[in-house]
Amino acid sequence: MKKLSIIIPAYNEEDRISRTLNEYLMFFSKKFKNDFELIVILNGCTDNTSDVVKKFKNYKSLRYKNFVDRIGKGGAIIEGFKIANGDLIGFVDADLCTKPEAFYELVNSIGTYDGVIASRWIEGAKIEIKQPIMRRIASRGFNILVRTFFGIRVRDTQCGAKLFKRHAIKWVVNDLGISNWAFDIDLLYLMKRNNFKVKEVPTEWREPGDSHLRIMKTASEMFLAITRLRLIYSPFRFVVKMYDRLSK
Repeated sequence: MKKLSIIIPAYNEEDRISRTLNEYLMFFSKKFKNDFELIVILNGCTDNTSDVVKKFKNYKSLRYKNFVDRIGKGGAIIEGFKIANGDLIGFVDADLCTKPEAFYELVNSIGTYDGVIASRWIEGAKIEIKQPIMRRIASRGFNILVRTFFGIRVRDTQCGAKLFKRHAIKWVVNDLGISNWAFDIDLLYLMKRNNFKVKEVPTEWREPGDSHLRIMKTASEMFLAITRLRLIYSPFRFVVKMYDRLSK
């Protein structure tokens, strides 16, 4: 059993993932020796991301799994959860917005909690480069909807760095079924429904300069995703099932 598993979902990250793997492998090798694992889940990449990852195959702490078809970021993380061997299991984005030092703060902060999540929106957070104003507005609006729909009292559900104890992940993993924008909400809501204690802590974070998000398209997709999730966890879940059958 490893002490720590870190999952990195990767979709077309050939220009960024090499630096991320270098920094995470070097940092956590010093902290945990060989008692940690970095799990890269390749999510239907159409570029050379897989070739870049394979260059690190001689590192004993690195594992990877390649899915030819896209399974979504959430789907990639779920697959990582299923094969992770750590006492602590977490995930982080491939773009190095969260430095390994910042992720290590999650390890130090988990204590008696079942999970700990990084936040860019609480006191003490250090943001090196801020998001564009429209993304910040959309993020705050999204958070209001999440609080209203699910009662999750978390300021930043979407930050890409989260860490949980093994027992909590293994308890909810088979109930996770959302692979799109609502994945983090689904995960946190299941943690809440199962009475797991999750703590939000300030993080150090840097906005990637080459983000491909289209704010209006993304905002509408996020709204539809959490609306669908709310229906799934309601007496009206038959509406979602009916829509899924008709859309096939």
